Amino acid sequence: MKFSAKINKIGINPYVFLPINVLKEICKQANKNRSPIPVTIQIEGKNFIQNLIRYKGKWRLYLNMPMRKVAGKDVGETITIDIKFDAIERIISMHPKLEAALNENKDAKNIYNSLPVSRQKEILKYINFLKTDEAVDKNVKRAIQFLSGKERFIGRDKPF
Repeated sequence: MKFSAKINKIGINPYVFLPINVLKEICKQANKNRSPIPVTIQIEGKNFIQNLIRYKGKWRLYLNMPMRKVAGKDVGETITIDIKFDAIERIISMHPKLEAALNENKDAKNIYNSLPVSRQKEILKYINFLKTDEAVDKNVKRAIQFLSGKERFIGRDKPF
């Protein structure tokens, strides 16, 4: 389903609203009307994966910098997007160094396992997208400290 929409911004996050008919069709295909709904989008022939998010009662499709750069569009401009529901399950694996650290610290592991799945994914994504071994080592230690209630991590003071 193709649509055009003006790029808005909330805080620092650029997004578009979907036309109601497009949103209804995606919710129907997903068989749900709760956030998040996984989608694939195509902008100027380039594919991206994203989630539709319901925030403050309104559904938004957030557009990161690579998406806007491909389109050559920014906040206030109109962008054309081809969007589809993405039925493929998105699994984020645990970095081996984080897994080893959690296995060494049972208390931190128990806290991690008690976190909502969304919070677990925040931690996994953060660690998995680090580029150097040094950064991974440093942040795995920070994650364990965070789970132990001793340090701030992923923009949070407490894990729960």
